Amino acid sequence: MVATDAVFAGSIPQLYDRCLGPFLFEPYAADLAARAVALRPRRILETAAGTGIVTAALTRALPEAEIVATDLNPDMLRVAAAKIDSRRVSFAPADAQSLPFPEAAFDLVVCQFGAMFFPDRVAAFAEARRVLAPSGAFLFNVWDRLDANPASQTVADAVAALFPDDPPGFLARVPFGYHDKARVEADLRAAGFAAIEAETVAKRSRGAARDVAPGLCQGSPLSAEIEARAPGRLDEVAEAALAALVARHGDPVDAAMSAHVFIART
Repeated sequence: MVATDAVFAGSIPQLYDRCLGPFLFEPYAADLAARAVALRPRRILETAAGTGIVTAALTRALPEAEIVATDLNPDMLRVAAAKIDSRRVSFAPADAQSLPFPEAAFDLVVCQFGAMFFPDRVAAFAEARRVLAPSGAFLFNVWDRLDANPASQTVADAVAALFPDDPPGFLARVPFGYHDKARVEADLRAAGFAAIEAETVAKRSRGAARDVAPGLCQGSPLSAEIEARAPGRLDEVAEAALAALVARHGDPVDAAMSAHVFIART
């Protein structure tokens, strides 16, 4: 992982939320919220909450629960806080690898597509275990392989083709780089979890190609890799990704998605 891989600042949070939220994240947010309802938590911690896409889904699904939403990037949380107006929800910058909460403080820890960004995943998982009540659960998801998510693969390929001598590798390296379920389970066991359930969940990603292309190219840390190779050419690169998306998936884009969902208990 390189230094910019977990930096979501500047214009990225707004593009991430507006362009990628409906296309990639809302379908899986609904899935996690439904699973959370079955666990009947009263106090929830969300790590890597980003712009509050899962936070909002949890707020709707669990009207009696108290939610603390955290993220390493304050700019992301500011977008979340502007969208969610509930006395049951609080926001706090926090590193998932070193949480500022006491032991056994939560019934449920939730994390959507955040574990891939943790430099020390075992440490982050151990922190989730530490703050869970004895009967609590850690509910989270990670993306499946990049080639099981063809719209994102198309953008990755289109961007790589523009820089054949030094292709940006963010998408394959980070968001889609932690896809081996056995590896995730081993990390959970190393963190002290003993009961682990895993399920691969298929969804559809649907959205206007003109939103999706800049969302992936400019609404994620991929933008830093592009700028490092071609300063001032982000719009040009996004246009190339747009053309590739429309050629392969049409407009609006309608493509398969795949992710792994885990529920871990002590």
